[in-house]
Amino acid sequence: MHTQLFKLVAALMLTLGLAGATAVPAAAVTGGTPDTDNTYSNVGMIVFYDDGGRYRCTATLISPTLLLTAGHCTFGTDGSTLVTFEPVVDEEPPLSVPTAQDPDAGYTAQEIQQAGFLSGTAYTHPEYSNFTDMDNWNDVGVIVLDKAVRGITPATVADLGTLDAIPTSELSSTIFRAVGYGTEVRKAEEGPQNPQPMSYPIIRRYADMPGQKLTPQILQTNGNENDNRGTGGTCFGDSGGPLLLDGVIVGVTSYGYTSNCRYIDGYQRVDIAVVQDWLATFTTDTQTKGRK
Repeated sequence: MHTQLFKLVAALMLTLGLAGATAVPAAAVTGGTPDTDNTYSNVGMIVFYDDGGRYRCTATLISPTLLLTAGHCTFGTDGSTLVTFEPVVDEEPPLSVPTAQDPDAGYTAQEIQQAGFLSGTAYTHPEYSNFTDMDNWNDVGVIVLDKAVRGITPATVADLGTLDAIPTSELSSTIFRAVGYGTEVRKAEEGPQNPQPMSYPIIRRYADMPGQKLTPQILQTNGNENDNRGTGGTCFGDSGGPLLLDGVIVGVTSYGYTSNCRYIDGYQRVDIAVVQDWLATFTTDTQTKGRK
């Protein structure tokens, strides 16, 4: 089951129930750049059900049959997970993603595929702490696809200890890039003028951020679009999306500290042994060894 905090945050998300200070699950790139050139074609949006609610996250193809995402985007999933790699899902209503015939049971692979999307099964790291232990965060999950993806080059996961090689004195001058399908936060065209999450468009964006703090499990960045060292940060819906350094995945979007997505962002490191050892079990011959 997702945490109560996650469900509280979900109330801020899209009307259809797609999910993305106390750490809250991250969900769009705020102040980012639309990926109009489809540069990050291996970054997709995933949609899933939990307790009858429908949520969205971001995930990255790391092999023809495997996507990397956050643990809170896989933990408690009912049924199959929908996957799309379209850079523009919907500019405006209506939503093109189908509704499950039985929301309590979640999607079936058949109804996902009949709607023209890819389907897969979600697995969560067996030591995922469910936002309770910063020393053993392990907010990582995968989607094992029912069919291999063709025509998209998988992304590369960083080598073990990649982030540890960055001197502490250089972390704030090191620029990371996050990619995701999260909610854009901006002023509404009418009504309250405080920046707020917007339901549409649902598109892939990216943003650059300087490093802020590194722990054995987590990398934090400064995701403020007004920081002249970067261009924005992550927000509701970017959860599970890749954090890139020199083009390789060093983390996945895990949490933020504010509801307006303009402060510190937290990323689960994937360059650590507890994550890489688990990912290694999902090879072509041993994908079923993962735990849901």
